This record gives sequence, C-alpha cells and structure tokens, in this order.
Amino acid sequence: RQLVESRRRHDQATSRLARLASLEAELRQCLDAWSPVAQDLELVSSLASFAEGKSPDNRLQMRLSAYVLAHRLSQVVDAANLRLWRMSSQRYALVHTGQRGAKETRGGLSLLVRDEWSGEARDPATLSGGETFVVSLALALGLADVIMDEAGGTDLHTLFVDEGFGALDADTLDDVMDTLDELRDGGRVVGVVSHVAELQTRIPTQLRVSKGRNGSGVSMRVS
Repeated sequence: RQLVESRRRHDQATSRLARLASLEAELRQCLDAWSPVAQDLELVSSLASFAEGKSPDNRLQMRLSAYVLAHRLSQVVDAANLRLWRMSSQRYALVHTGQRGAKETRGGLSLLVRDEWSGEARDPATLSGGETFVVSLALALGLADVIMDEAGGTDLHTLFVDEGFGALDADTLDDVMDTLDELRDGGRVVGVVSHVAELQTRIPTQLRVSKGRNGSGVSMRVS
C-alpha cells in the first residue's frame, strides 16, 4: 500500500515538474518577445522624464518647452537692458538665469536684477514699487523690439503704459519719459494712462476723463 502511494506521489511530482518546465519555457519566450518593447519603453520614459525636467540628469530641472522659451527670453532681456540701463541711471541690469527662482519647481525662466552700485544680483521681488515699474516697462519695450526684429513679425506701432508713474521719483520719471519720447520720435504712438500731474506738461496730446454728476466725460487737449 505504501509502495502504491509513493508511486502515485512520484508520478504526480514528475507531472508537475514537466508542467513547470513547460510554463518556464513559455514565460521565457514571452519575455524574449516583450524585451524590445520594454527597452523602447525605458528609453521613451527616460526621454519624457528628461523633457519634463524630472530626470536626475536634468540638473536645472528645466522643461523642454522652458528651454525653448529661455532662448527667446534671453533675447528679450538683452533688448530690455538697453532701455533699463538708461531708465535706471545705469544702475540696474536684468540677468536671465537657468536656476529655479523662489517658489518655482522648474528652472529656465527666472530673472535676477544686477545692481551695479552694490555689484550684487538679487530677486526682482526685492525691488521697490518704482523700480519694479521701470523693470517691467523695460521688459515690455524689449519684447516689442524682439517682435519687430523677427522675420515676418508684426511692427508694434502703438504702445500703452498704464499707471505706475506715481511710484517714480523725479529723476527716474525724467529718464522714463525721455525713453518714451525717443519711441515717439521714432514713429511709435505711445499712450500713457496716469493721474500724475507732472505728466501734463510732458505729453502734448491728451485725452482727459472728467467725472460729473451725470457721468464721465472725455475731452481732448493738444499743446
């Protein structure tokens, strides 16, 4: 009886071993067939991670789109600095950096402001209200210059600057207005939206909005 039971178990184990060997062969065949797909997946995943700025190999954690925009931003910064250098009395210059700025998860599109008086570069958030206005205006003018220089680009003949002049000191206001006067002399139409009284003597053609009991009115003045 024990002999019969032993033979049964031996036959069962032999059958299972053969089945296991067969499954192993099938598995190896499937793995061999899937191997090229796995290699392609690893390559694509690695490339996608790098392009998204998530790969350890991407030291700046810069997205591919940001990399492309960074080149354009550097052009805008170069053009903006030509204006900023004069409007800030040769004190400030913008610096494009690939490093991540404050509260940014990806790098590539950050700016620093170099203070030539102190020789240090700092975060634009540390600028005063008037300084921020001047830097923003310089960037806007730089962007317009880059667009105009592009092949097939559209000329920007009209520019509107909305407020911010009240935050400027007298000397900076003169520098800013001189820059806008140069743009106007170059053929552009520059519109200034402001309540600063001093600008009334600097702008020859004015549209004045006045409030009244029956609503607001608009009048034109040419000096």
